[in-house]
Amino acid sequence: MELYFIQKSWKNIKDFFKEETKRHTLIRYLLLISVLIGYLLFVSYKFGAANGLLVTILSWSFFVFCTPIADAGFILDFPVRLITGMRMIYSEMIVWGIATLINIIALTSYSELYDKTLILKLFHYIILQPFPYWGIILLSAVGTFLSIYFGDELIDVSTYKQRKKYHRHMNVYKIILFVFIISLTLILYNFLLIKLGVKIPLV
Repeated sequence: MELYFIQKSWKNIKDFFKEETKRHTLIRYLLLISVLIGYLLFVSYKFGAANGLLVTILSWSFFVFCTPIADAGFILDFPVRLITGMRMIYSEMIVWGIATLINIIALTSYSELYDKTLILKLFHYIILQPFPYWGIILLSAVGTFLSIYFGDELIDVSTYKQRKKYHRHMNVYKIILFVFIISLTLILYNFLLIKLGVKIPLV
């Protein structure tokens, strides 16, 4: 049984070097891992190894909750899909559960971590004001699960022309991204203006 599992996993890995869409998915994953490792090294140098790891994990959860692109979740979703065959849209649900648990622990036991970086300060500001700022999390959830839905299709097909789901729902996703950008801009403006006392000139 173990031998069969290993052989199947190895075949899945080899397929990612042969087909166009799978190869690009692998390249995207490697780039994301590189960015994550680079960020971990930077914050570890700045705050120390222990705090650097915690800040990295908490920052990862910010990108899970507050971006409509599944890149943060993809870091876990992709290897799970590759090894087990589980569709990423299901593993993304687990990712959101993990991110929720991380922030519950951080808010109750390590709240000082949110003061380490500007991103985490913004995240903390959003978390503590469910109305109206949790709207950005809801919007991100819709965009994230739609993008991971596209991601599953990307692995299922061999060429970009075969992506029927993406082409069918692409306009809806563009609208979500547009509304998200406007909403996040307004939240960021309000955050900088009120919390940090930053004056942004109108002209």
